[in-house]
Amino acid sequence: MLHRVSGREQRIERAAGRRQLAAERAAAASRDAGWRRRWRMLRRGVGKRLLDWLGPLLLRLLARTWRVQHRGAAGLQAMQGEAPLVIVLWHGRMLAAMPIRPHKGRGHAVLVSPSDDGALVTRALAKFGYRVVRGSASRGGARALRDLAAALDGGASIVLTPDGPRGPRHTMNSGGAWLARDGGRPIVTLAIAVDRAWRLRSWDRFTIPKPFARLVVTYGAPRQVPRGCSDDDLEGIAAEVRDELLGAERDGFAALGVAADL
Repeated sequence: MLHRVSGREQRIERAAGRRQLAAERAAAASRDAGWRRRWRMLRRGVGKRLLDWLGPLLLRLLARTWRVQHRGAAGLQAMQGEAPLVIVLWHGRMLAAMPIRPHKGRGHAVLVSPSDDGALVTRALAKFGYRVVRGSASRGGARALRDLAAALDGGASIVLTPDGPRGPRHTMNSGGAWLARDGGRPIVTLAIAVDRAWRLRSWDRFTIPKPFARLVVTYGAPRQVPRGCSDDDLEGIAAEVRDELLGAERDGFAALGVAADL
């Protein structure tokens, strides 16, 4: 018989992963020479300012060359409808998803980290017709959840990246399931596979499809979360959503004939 991991065990596992990632970052920072660290910060600051102004235009032009295949009829139909959804995708796929129909221009509320990296994507999200909610598990989390719940109540879909803003990659918390339960709205997963992309050397391998890249975008069937779910039930649903996302992306990469970036 398979052992079902409890909600407490899943939370402990996620916390351990975050501690390990933080330790690795601290060790890497301690190995950096002072001048190298200052140069990297300067270069990153200049790059952020340029991307802040030019990024939306460049992304719009780039996306016009992509060849996108949509999969998952039920999920796609829900995405094209007017009923609010809880949309879940990986943090590293956010930029690839941003300019694609039927995602853009719908007024979806997107949870974005209050960090500098989060500020970088805020202008681009606004340009593509998204509403930004700032917050994370460690900074402004309670207020962000209230704002997302209010957006759902007001008739807007919300977009969550459960492994953001700092990883570990492809971890899944129960926040999306909690919002779906309390808001009475279904979860739709959004999985993206791409055959040719630039991938940043960041914890999430942030994906930027190259010109004329082929993308397979897979929408999960809408998943209702019963009102009577316990916290452990929500953790179980979150684990199923994670498996669904990973499986859909694995299938997408296979259809493209390239190695899976998971």
